[in-house]
Amino acid sequence: MDLDLFDAELELIKRHYLGMKAQRWNADDDTMRGDNNPLYTKRLEPQLLFGRGYRAGIDVREQRKNNSFYEELIAKRAEYSGEDVSAFVQPSKEPLSFKQRDIEDKDINKTHWTEKPVAEMTTRDWRIFREDFQIFIRGGRVPVPMRVWSEGPLPWELLEAVQKVGYARPTPIQMQAIPIACQCRDLIAVAETGSGKTAAYILPMLSYVKKLPKLDDTSAQDGPYGIVLAPSRELVIQIEEEARKFAAFCDCRMVSVVGGRDAEQQAFTLRQGVEICMATPGRLCDSLDKRHTVLNQCTYVVIDEADKMVDLGFEDYVRRVLLAIPASNMKADKEDDAEKQEEDAKVGKRKYRITQMFSATMPPAIERMARSFLRCPAIINVGDPGQAKKDIEQQLEFISEAKKKKRLEEMLVGAEPPIIVFVNQKKAVDVLSKSLDNNGYRVCSIHGGKSQEQREWAMNSFKEGRYDILVATDVAGRGLDIEGVQRVINFDMPKTIEDYTHRIGRTGRAGLKGLAISFVTPEDSEIFYDLTNFLKSSNQVVPPELASHPASKFKPGTVNEHGQVMGRKLVDQVVFAKK
Repeated sequence: MDLDLFDAELELIKRHYLGMKAQRWNADDDTMRGDNNPLYTKRLEPQLLFGRGYRAGIDVREQRKNNSFYEELIAKRAEYSGEDVSAFVQPSKEPLSFKQRDIEDKDINKTHWTEKPVAEMTTRDWRIFREDFQIFIRGGRVPVPMRVWSEGPLPWELLEAVQKVGYARPTPIQMQAIPIACQCRDLIAVAETGSGKTAAYILPMLSYVKKLPKLDDTSAQDGPYGIVLAPSRELVIQIEEEARKFAAFCDCRMVSVVGGRDAEQQAFTLRQGVEICMATPGRLCDSLDKRHTVLNQCTYVVIDEADKMVDLGFEDYVRRVLLAIPASNMKADKEDDAEKQEEDAKVGKRKYRITQMFSATMPPAIERMARSFLRCPAIINVGDPGQAKKDIEQQLEFISEAKKKKRLEEMLVGAEPPIIVFVNQKKAVDVLSKSLDNNGYRVCSIHGGKSQEQREWAMNSFKEGRYDILVATDVAGRGLDIEGVQRVINFDMPKTIEDYTHRIGRTGRAGLKGLAISFVTPEDSEIFYDLTNFLKSSNQVVPPELASHPASKFKPGTVNEHGQVMGRKLVDQVVFAKK
């Protein structure tokens, strides 16, 4: 090869990798510097403006004083229209001294919101009020809460019923949820167990239904005005009982549609006409499929215990129920259009579907449901969602499986009833309740394997005080309000922290103190990580056995430094053996 060609090729390769040589600018070619630009020749030196608080900027207040353009424009328009200029232009006031401002601020803020009538409450007062009750809101256009029942939008019939039931003051969730619901808005309410969520949606629903025409033989064929969906039979029955108390002075018919009861009787009641229907999603879908009822005029939907609905796989049933409501009743997706439709609904021009979700926790699945079913909802969070109430003392005892029964009997000696004992398996419920019965305790039991009549009888007997101890699975762990329960015992630890939260939430209700005792074994390591964080966030004592356990330091499913999958039992792991 020719040496010159070889050198030329190397030079081309070098240029290819190093790139083109950048052209350097000559400083003489810069026309922005020197005598050509006055910004460089006459530099403005920044100066401190002592006592004015400004540097290298514009005094907006001085500028506003000297600018009378808008006042002159308004004055000219007023002259043409023959109106008084003072109605539009407010005379400017002399600026107050700092001392005068402090005096006025103290006069405004010295009165606490508890001593003010509603008309004198300021935005600052409402902000302090919400902070005091840990009410957090999102979604815009949220009305002010009600401090007492008389300040709310409820009619006198419902206020009379509230007084008769004995609700002296509204709970935080009721303070904010009821005014929002009475504005015909979609709503997501997240609050701890035992916070009064049932009354927070039943009272606005009764107020809404009361304004509608009474059902006759013709209109009854189009179905109920409102429906309440709940995940369990017991919860549905409890909601119906609460609703009947609040409807004592209202002419409102209602029915609960659940499995285990006479389906023909439920169908007959639906055909006769009811304003409100409480149901489990599965049984309501059956009633719709069998044409026992329709939802042609249903414009008020409440989904209670929404997180449990997702856990139990009821989301498809809920979707089927909502799709049975005519699409013409749906609100618009755009917030401005939805707001106008809500105003039309409030004055009675047109009815649009109101959908509200109530839950104790807010997992991602609930947010997905909300995006599908709700339109521009207001969102309320009361307290710390998913956390235990501060009125509940939590105790953990590390114990072997064989010693659980003896330790339980020791705890029950001298314990004040009523007491709920939670067990994971149906068969274990029967065995444990029989053992306690043989030892002389007044005990009843409830689980999903019992008939509806047996479950209702056991629950009513326990509420009425005929039995001191209720042994149950998670069927009784959600939503049920049993008055006076001071102690909950987790004989078996639940598998998830959500179930643990709802189990212990059966005590410490209505402002009372409660005690939750849990028996913990090494086999419960799946929940150790979440349980440790839960106890810390609830300001509870973390036992040394739990704090030092390896499963408490790693989230379930993660791999520690030794390559072990934490929070998972050995039977759940795939082990590959070397040949």
